Amino acid sequence: MAVVREFTLPDLGEGLTEAEIVRWLVEVGDVVAVDQPVVEVETAKAMVEVPCPYGGVVTARFGEEGSERPVGSPLLTVAVGERAGGGIDAAPAGGEGSGNVLVGYGTAAPAARRRRLRPSASASAFASAAVSASASVSVSAGQLAVNGGGSDRRVGLTGAGAGAGAGAGAGTGTSSRTGAGSAAVAAAPAATGPLAVISPLVRRIARERGVDLREVAGSGPEGLILRSDVEGALRKQGAEPVQSVPAGSGAASGKEREGERVPLRGVRGAVADKLARSRREIPDATCWVDADATELLAARAAMNAAEGPKVSLLAVLARICTAALARYPELNATVDADAREIVRLPGVHLGFAAQTDRGLVVPVVRDAQARDAVSLSEEIARLTEAARAGSLSPAELTGGTFTLNNYGVFGVDGSTPIINHPEAAMLGVGRIAAKPWVVNGELAVRKVVQLSFTFDHRVCDGGTAGGFLRYVADCVEQPAVLLRSL
Repeated sequence: MAVVREFTLPDLGEGLTEAEIVRWLVEVGDVVAVDQPVVEVETAKAMVEVPCPYGGVVTARFGEEGSERPVGSPLLTVAVGERAGGGIDAAPAGGEGSGNVLVGYGTAAPAARRRRLRPSASASAFASAAVSASASVSVSAGQLAVNGGGSDRRVGLTGAGAGAGAGAGAGTGTSSRTGAGSAAVAAAPAATGPLAVISPLVRRIARERGVDLREVAGSGPEGLILRSDVEGALRKQGAEPVQSVPAGSGAASGKEREGERVPLRGVRGAVADKLARSRREIPDATCWVDADATELLAARAAMNAAEGPKVSLLAVLARICTAALARYPELNATVDADAREIVRLPGVHLGFAAQTDRGLVVPVVRDAQARDAVSLSEEIARLTEAARAGSLSPAELTGGTFTLNNYGVFGVDGSTPIINHPEAAMLGVGRIAAKPWVVNGELAVRKVVQLSFTFDHRVCDGGTAGGFLRYVADCVEQPAVLLRSL
């Protein structure tokens, strides 16, 4: 006999309370194995695949792609049962799942990525019975989406893209009529995969103008459906394209158009919250200095000309930071506002800003003070690659004590960085450009960089901050100064 088990969004750790559904990896009716990834979610820390601890047939999914789900809310239900007549396998002994939380966390042998199993003929029969059985499972309205109103209310699952266009939907759920006390399986059109659209505005325009998004070819990254794609589909149908109302012109005809709204969630939302908190709580100050980096570039070129691994410029700057923090340890600190105490930290966990397609992230190099330039270069390269792939773990994005921000890669000279709360300081590095510079009383063309230093004025005064920045500048101008700390 099939037993329907509910799999809820697990606790992802690091104080995270919610996650955004990026992509469903299974659909209703699919047969899943224990520990098979079923959904890809994005938290404020990283993008991860969530494995299901049960093996069986998926009977329902909860939440559309692009929606947020709180920890503990249902993700999907799975019908599990003993092998019968060649049917699917049951869950592990005792009917319990593996207990895994995330792929790579506590899993001895994770299932292959994005593996999808299709049911056999006998398994399909089992799936039909399981879905029917799930209709009689008692569910609460607080766990399922409610569509419609009045006395005829359908309580059930809204699948990926449901309601986005012409009634297309990918989910299957249960339906109930008020006062009837009976439940039946809600019919759903055949799904052809999740919709490649994340903009609520695009979904709304398609719904209002009767455009079936499943028939629209996306022109964005990885086939993402954009507003221009929907407008192109309208032109092909002979309908008028969506017109934007110029600012200040008012609603000349009918309902006034509104601008596109981009939700502040996931990585972007986490960055917004942290930066706002930093500005709100930290009395920061910034000082800066121009430095001649000609000798630093020559020293790095000499290092890379020798045998052995290459060293990145960011790694050399990171090594300078750890040496400077050894001289000014009060800057490797945090402030406990409740206890009114400054906490000076023993190890330097160096964060560095990395721009990715998902936004700005700050991976952390653990115990950077114990690493040489080669080790720093290798770790920075590893973390950067993982950041761009979206595979950084929450532990690799938290716990920093000091941040290095190389905004020179964007071709700008200077900036006033916002401190990465709850840290106490950040060093910013601008572009290195050829400029006129006085050397031994003579004008020369040198490679010049602007260094900016933002610090929490509660942990130190300007003298300490100025001393730190001057030491960094001295190491940039004369790399031999760094030899004293090696």
